[in-house]
Amino acid sequence: MASDDPDRGPSLKARAIAYLSRREHSRLELRRKLAAHCDDPERIEAVLDDLERQHWQSDRRYAEAYAARQAPRQGAARILQTLRQQGVGEDELCDLGAGLADTESGRAREVWLRKFGQPPGDAREYARQYRFLAGRGFSAECVRRILDGRDSER
Repeated sequence: MASDDPDRGPSLKARAIAYLSRREHSRLELRRKLAAHCDDPERIEAVLDDLERQHWQSDRRYAEAYAARQAPRQGAARILQTLRQQGVGEDELCDLGAGLADTESGRAREVWLRKFGQPPGDAREYARQYRFLAGRGFSAECVRRILDGRDSER
């Protein structure tokens, strides 16, 4: 790993702001990216604390942006799992999870319509469609309602 030498390129804070100007990042993501440019974890943490204090970085904002990008294709369980892996805390995920759960049935139906468009004809096709939707992170009950025809369009 290289140390943060002003003669060799931008400062850690400048690098972090450049990353954040492209898209939202979780604190964990930024820590990983900055670690390639600095051997001192305390300096990285100080920069991250400063960015958070100045509202340049926010795990809540990152979670909301990520969920907005993924919601049309994925279920709440998969989105929340990915956000947890990115270091987003449960406090930030509480409201987001509730909002995703409220819209999950409609989102799952849209994904199902785009991919399949018609109810399964036999058990094998039912299993295939079920696996597809479950793999996208939609809840088992939601998937069953759609495949059994109990989830009508509103």
